[in-house]
Amino acid sequence: MYNSKIIGLGYYVPDNVVTNDDLSKIMDTSDEWIQERTGIQERRWVKPNSGETTASMGVEAAKIAIDRAGIDKDDIDFIVFATLSPDMYFPGPGVQVQHALDIKTVGALDVRNQCSGFVYGLSVADNFIKTGMYKNVLVIGSELHSHGLDKTTRGRGVSVIFGDGAGAAVLTREEDTSKGILSTHLHSQGEHAEELVLVAPGMGKRWVNDIIADNDPNDESYFPYMNGQFVFKNAVVRFSEVIMEGLMTNKLQVEDIDMLIPHQANLRIAQFIQKKFKLSDDQVFNNIQKYGNTTAASIPIALTEAWEQGKIKEDDTVVLAAFGSGFTWGSVIIKW
Repeated sequence: MYNSKIIGLGYYVPDNVVTNDDLSKIMDTSDEWIQERTGIQERRWVKPNSGETTASMGVEAAKIAIDRAGIDKDDIDFIVFATLSPDMYFPGPGVQVQHALDIKTVGALDVRNQCSGFVYGLSVADNFIKTGMYKNVLVIGSELHSHGLDKTTRGRGVSVIFGDGAGAAVLTREEDTSKGILSTHLHSQGEHAEELVLVAPGMGKRWVNDIIADNDPNDESYFPYMNGQFVFKNAVVRFSEVIMEGLMTNKLQVEDIDMLIPHQANLRIAQFIQKKFKLSDDQVFNNIQKYGNTTAASIPIALTEAWEQGKIKEDDTVVLAAFGSGFTWGSVIIKW
């Protein structure tokens, strides 16, 4: 048995910065209102007709991660792509990355676990490597939310939160089992699936035929819906539980955490967890202020920035934790 370790990180965000003041010009909102509820100051949105897509952003992040890993693209044995916003209903973007990077015909798996997608993706990669099936696995989280948001006052409770971007990691074998990914922990609670949901198009309730036939300009089924307070209350509980689960599995204490990188869902959630665990500002990394909630991309973007800024060093204990639609949640414990 091996462990897996991250040897390359990269991220990509569109150039187009959209501030809270920019949003106040197209909907009834304000910088104060958004910051008070979410902590977000600005986000990146792909410009229409720019050619940037979920897959293309993932490709750009992957190129950086592969370069930093010091390996050739053809050393990649498997691709895991986490997203809720694929370019096409099918196929998923994993195969688009394989083609765009001109990687040999390796397997490509798409993960649809929304905000916890990257954590789930790391778990898949980790277990493939631990069993010896693959040596080098590329894991990508990428989202293009902006094209699917209701950018009117009606949709402001959701649309002000989300941003576009991508992050990637290259994992490889680590023979020292005291290093690398020590454990992953995954959970779900489908009874709350419709508290954070995008209904259409979907075969179960509203497919394209229904939308076209009704031609209803007030049909909100193809915009995201979120029961914000309910999601918040569940998130703070599940974040705490899954972080403690990871620590206890590895006989670690809260004091052993060198860096906690939570999914960037809402700055208030991260601050609640920080206060509960009595962590210092140096022990928690947040960048939602700049990028908003980039769902499956948020953890790899934040992880890359923290590493680039020297906040993650060799032998540090790094904890990743995410909660989101599904409900799904999880954590990853890493000895860097």
